[in-house]
Amino acid sequence: MGRAGGYRWGQVSITGNFRENNEDKIHVDPEGRFFLVADGMGGQSAGERASALAVELISERLNALVDFRRPATSAVVDGIDKSVSHANSEIMALGELEPSCKSMGTTVVFIVAVQGEFFIGGVGDSRIYLLRDQKLQQLTEDHSLTQALIKAGTITPEEARTHRYKNMLYRYLGTKEGGARTEPKRLTPQSGDRFVLCSDGLSDGCLPEVIIRTLNENDDPQTAADQLVAAAQQGGSKDNISCVVLNVD
Repeated sequence: MGRAGGYRWGQVSITGNFRENNEDKIHVDPEGRFFLVADGMGGQSAGERASALAVELISERLNALVDFRRPATSAVVDGIDKSVSHANSEIMALGELEPSCKSMGTTVVFIVAVQGEFFIGGVGDSRIYLLRDQKLQQLTEDHSLTQALIKAGTITPEEARTHRYKNMLYRYLGTKEGGARTEPKRLTPQSGDRFVLCSDGLSDGCLPEVIIRTLNENDDPQTAADQLVAAAQQGGSKDNISCVVLNVD
């Protein structure tokens, strides 16, 4: 478990029952300034390389471009967007240079904490949830074909869970669209807030009510993260499963 700046967090990432390797990657800044979860895709080890590259490069650029010591301004969003765009460009470049990385890409979700303000967003279908006052909100929007169909009114959220296109993305890092603006939500965290950053391996295996119950039963964020991943595995997730649970004290 980590602790810094009024926050406690736990993290866990597993390969799961159906994959040979883990293409997910978690990075938490030791000072609790930013939290990243990435879910790579591509043949052989390409997905692993993409997700590792994403969190490494975004972390480096956030450190260089965001002033964490001053009150948050619009410059924070600019720094986030430049960090994600840089990672996207590098992943695309490596995909063109190395045949083994040709089709690689990755999702990413982030929380960037600047002087008591959170900036929350992502690219792809990894997610961030907030449990506040016993209500669970999904703070990010999936960049998936099924989410586009839901918005168009073609299918229902229930139908999306088993739709044949549910894991097909129209935007992720490693494509031209991946470097566009992230438009992060700005949110002031409150004492008692519980945030979950996760790959789709967790959200596919855990219904919202399971997430709420697990967080309520486990105040310790590391225990909660362990229990959420176990619940997703038992819930039939067929992917790598990763999450960060962040408590605001």
